[in-house]
Amino acid sequence: MWLYEKRLQYPVNITKPDAKAAAVIIDQLGGPDGELAAALRYISQRYTMPYPEIQALLTDIGTEELAHVEIISAILYQLTTDLTIDEIKAQGFDKYFVDHTLGIYPQGASSVPFTAAYFQSKGDPITDLTEDMAAEQKARTTYDNILALVDNEEVRKPIRFLREREIVHYQRFAEALELVKKRLDSQNYYKYNPAFTNGKKRCN
Repeated sequence: MWLYEKRLQYPVNITKPDAKAAAVIIDQLGGPDGELAAALRYISQRYTMPYPEIQALLTDIGTEELAHVEIISAILYQLTTDLTIDEIKAQGFDKYFVDHTLGIYPQGASSVPFTAAYFQSKGDPITDLTEDMAAEQKARTTYDNILALVDNEEVRKPIRFLREREIVHYQRFAEALELVKKRLDSQNYYKYNPAFTNGKKRCN
């Protein structure tokens, strides 16, 4: 069960529309390393994670990623609201406008719609946590790229916050991976997948 608090995790107050900025920031909504993929990845992986505290971690971070979806969506809305048709055409937002007007739609900066193919849930704790660590670093890199392209400080502030959270998540997943490795066969923690064997039948 989730309790929804009707405020953003980090405030978004953008006073100047900018479709060009929106066109790159949208990658962190529906792109391959975006917040929606992260939320679904962690919420899916938690069910087969064999250790309750790491299940809780995946739930917590997955829930926070949903909050980040909200932040990115708020940024996109504020960057595109009240745009004129001339501004939409001049700033290269016309192709998006044709499909979605100014609605918030999960796609990447390359205009590819969101797909569940962007994330994996294997049921193997080492596999899943390793993917999670890589996902957080890829998201951090994407935020670095966005910061290199966007000058408006009203936009940069929430983007920097989101970038910082990716680093924290990476650190938490790294700690979780070490915990898993200690609890599995310390001599060969790749020996079996506890999500499949439940510790009863080990591969030779």
